[in-house]
Amino acid sequence: MIDFKLSRLVRTQSSEVYLIWDSEEHRIGQVHLHYLPDSIHVTLVLEMDLSRTDEEALLAAIDEDIASSYLPSFDREDLFVTIFRGEEVSSFSYASGSGDDEEDFDEDDDHRL
Repeated sequence: MIDFKLSRLVRTQSSEVYLIWDSEEHRIGQVHLHYLPDSIHVTLVLEMDLSRTDEEALLAAIDEDIASSYLPSFDREDLFVTIFRGEEVSSFSYASGSGDDEEDFDEDDDHRL
């Protein structure tokens, strides 16, 4: 069974985003949690295939380590999880240093916006 590590990437008043790693520092995926007054909606994007056992262990870790800290006494039927299988194609930011600088643009990059 995989030993999962969750590292927070973003936190707002009503949501969180975590990266998911295995014990060998391979990225497994990403989880987005959206907190409502009576429920939690979770979107899980897996970047690799997991066995059913590992998938259930990951969901339990998300429930115990993250969701339960937000609503300790919430009913399990109020946790809604959608799981996707995907891969990161590219990322984009308007942050300074990544502007219109032609030298930063890779001509071989097929993922242009």
